[in-house]
Amino acid sequence: MTTDADAAETFYRNVIGWRTRDAGMPEMRYTILSVSEAGVGGILTIPPNACAAGARPRWIGYIGVDDVDATAGRVKQAGGTIHKPAEDIPGVGRFAVAADPQGASFVLFRGSSEQPHERPAPSIPGAPSWNELHAGEWQSAFAFYADLFGWTKAEAVDMGPMGTYQLFAAGAEPIGGMMTKAESVPAPFWLHYFTVDAIDAAADRVTGQGGLVLHGPHEVPGGSWIIQCQDPQGVIFALVGPHR
Repeated sequence: MTTDADAAETFYRNVIGWRTRDAGMPEMRYTILSVSEAGVGGILTIPPNACAAGARPRWIGYIGVDDVDATAGRVKQAGGTIHKPAEDIPGVGRFAVAADPQGASFVLFRGSSEQPHERPAPSIPGAPSWNELHAGEWQSAFAFYADLFGWTKAEAVDMGPMGTYQLFAAGAEPIGGMMTKAESVPAPFWLHYFTVDAIDAAADRVTGQGGLVLHGPHEVPGGSWIIQCQDPQGVIFALVGPHR
């Protein structure tokens, strides 16, 4: 979600290497981001009415569900919020914009095709590879998501003064982690990681394109390296690579 689609496309194309193409929607500009031919994300200009209501540039993750309307109802019953009720995107699918009880936003989505969506492996450069919730309090946040989506606990990592980092899985493999946010972080949010070949070169691309490296490089369990970044419009994202 951006206020300058041209600048966002240029930044992420040069930093991560995504291919970009217009989605061909008649009423709005929506850019598909892809790895080879596989779509992995999109860029959408924030509508003026949403900007007036306080919407700011950000990444927002999509969670696949069997029934968007029913799941949206369960979100509200569990204390979450539906910011945008369920709506169809012709030929694409049905979606609703939601937030958990602590305020972290996400999208509920069901595609219109019965065929599974082609996804690059998380290790492929450009692939979305990790989803990290900085929660107001991670234990109750995990209970919310586990009840809605069936996510299960994987390894728990003791981070000392920073508390526990709880990995979670959808099926057999972990897809992200949750932690209680630092006091300096103003509100709970989801941080999304994208894979790159090498982290130092990626950090140079971030700063060379006008972004900031906020934290890192840090080595994480398993030997990969991460940086947490901010793009020129202030959007937080993260990169992960197999080596420096």
